Amino acid sequence: MENNREIWEEIEAVTSKYNALNLKEAIDYEKFYIYSLITHSTAIEGSTLDDTDTQLLLDDGITAKGKPLEHHLMVKDNYDAIMFAMYEANIKTPITPEFLIDLNAKVMKHTGGRHEAIGGSFDSSKGEFRKLSVFSRGGMSYMDYKKVSEAVDFLCFELGKALPHALTLQEKYNISFDAHLNLVTIHPWADGNGRTSRLLMNYIQFYYGITPSKVFKEDKTEYIEALKQSQKTENNTPFRNFMAKQHLKLLNEEIQNFEKSQIISNSFKVRF
Repeated sequence: MENNREIWEEIEAVTSKYNALNLKEAIDYEKFYIYSLITHSTAIEGSTLDDTDTQLLLDDGITAKGKPLEHHLMVKDNYDAIMFAMYEANIKTPITPEFLIDLNAKVMKHTGGRHEAIGGSFDSSKGEFRKLSVFSRGGMSYMDYKKVSEAVDFLCFELGKALPHALTLQEKYNISFDAHLNLVTIHPWADGNGRTSRLLMNYIQFYYGITPSKVFKEDKTEYIEALKQSQKTENNTPFRNFMAKQHLKLLNEEIQNFEKSQIISNSFKVRF
């Protein structure tokens, strides 16, 4: 495995090349980039919509034939949530428990609902914290619901201290990766924890004006393993390294896609 320093040296070099292409100036580039973030994030949670399905749904309101309504609602809600995150990052809204509740409420607006639990009733469509125990597929037990509110308060407090002091590209990304790891480990909600944690990561990246990271749906197994390893060892490094590699993969893929498009454009001929 490459050491952390080598990964970040490569990320900085590829970021410079990526930024030099001025892709953000291309028509609709940012829109389709956001669509891809949404497709991959929802696919990790079970959505079957691909990039084309997402585009047709969000641009034209066309649903994908034979695919569940819930998957379309997940995509639409994730789109609204990421638009909310981008707007709030632009005005530098502080990360507070209320902000996270609003973010999760947008993620879960059409797929959440009221729950009756041992700790009382709560509505997951409104971003309300869970009042029940949660277990992962691997049998891991998450934090006692009685401790969730205090843990979220502390996470927000720590992020408030850390955000102004990140100077380098690596520091900025690591704060966003750590926020993702910590929020999903607290697991404040009955559902939508993964999507909301990835959105918090992206929010911090929008806040800093750096390229938002994507977790590739095809790397879901490695993603979950990296989360588990960091949670098990109480060490952020495994997840930081995984996300750094994901981000490098994303940058290289975007550059390659652009270069391929230029070749096609330059070789185009009118044919009848």
